[in-house]
Amino acid sequence: MSTEAQVIKTHIPNPPPSVSQLLATAQSALEELKAKDVVQIDVRGKSSVADFMLIASGTSSRHVKSIAEEVVRFAKNLGVMPLGMEGEREAEWVLVDLGDVIVHVMLPRVRELYALERLWSVGDSKPGNDGLPAEDDAPQA
Repeated sequence: MSTEAQVIKTHIPNPPPSVSQLLATAQSALEELKAKDVVQIDVRGKSSVADFMLIASGTSSRHVKSIAEEVVRFAKNLGVMPLGMEGEREAEWVLVDLGDVIVHVMLPRVRELYALERLWSVGDSKPGNDGLPAEDDAPQA
């Protein structure tokens, strides 16, 4: 038995929008549906998958799903077909892949559990910037 291969339809406008346009469009979509605690993380040099990540929270599963769908709608209006969208069925954590920008929309408890902000900011701060004294500044016993 042979089955037909599934074709993934993608559309990239010519010329494609700049990363800053894509980022602004995704942020506008998040603002439109009142996403909570939006954080932008620059992952250039840390990931070859994307340049930026946007992380936002929704107040319920329905809100999370609606926010993600709004991001997709705004991207399509810009002429960009998302490369993928995952997690919309459970809608606790929905990922929208726009290529250079990846948008994570999560319930607060899921966001706290996975702590993506901490994961992607490892190595960004200098010793002592976490509120703790650097080893040189620690009191001597």
